[in-house]
This record gives sequence, structure tokens and C-alpha cells, in this order.
Amino acid sequence: MPQEDEHRTRPPHTAPAPDSLSRFFADGRLTAVPRRPAVREALLAHLADTLFESGRAYTEPEVNDALGTVHEDTAALRRHLITSGLLDRTRDGSTYRRAAAAC
Repeated sequence: MPQEDEHRTRPPHTAPAPDSLSRFFADGRLTAVPRRPAVREALLAHLADTLFESGRAYTEPEVNDALGTVHEDTAALRRHLITSGLLDRTRDGSTYRRAAAAC
């Protein structure tokens, strides 16, 4: 059995997507990012709620690991979460937190 990197933590279990978003998932993986802004925002809120604990600081690799559990394009999802205001990032990009409004 492979050992986990002791410096990384596993993200919280990803809850099943709400019915309105289920068409974007297959086997727990995100198959497409919605183009419609309202649906994309709902998807991003779901990801923020299920992948990131409120009050906890994350490094960029930890954010990427969490997002990688649902989709391979972690950079795009990370950018979407930040621009939508669901994740906050320090100016130097070293620390990420779930935004207070997203909690």
C-alpha cells in the first residue's frame, strides 16, 4: 500500500454534487466546467464547501491536491474560485483560505 506524503493533508471528503450539478460529474470527477455563470458559481460554491475547511490555511500545493481530486485542470479551478470570491489568496500567493462569505 503506498504511503501518503506526510507533509500533505487529504481534503475533506467530497460530498455528492447537488442534483442541479450532477450532470457535470461522473464517478465523483468533474467532467466539464459550466459555461453559464450562475451554474458555474453554484459548482464553485459546491467545491468550496466540500473541499476546503473554513478557518484553515492552505498552501498552493494543498489547494491543487484538493482540486485534483475532482478535475485535472487545478489552475483553472483555483483561478475561478479566487475570482468568484470563494477562496482568498495572500498577495504573495503563499496561502489560501476559504473566504469568510463562503463559510
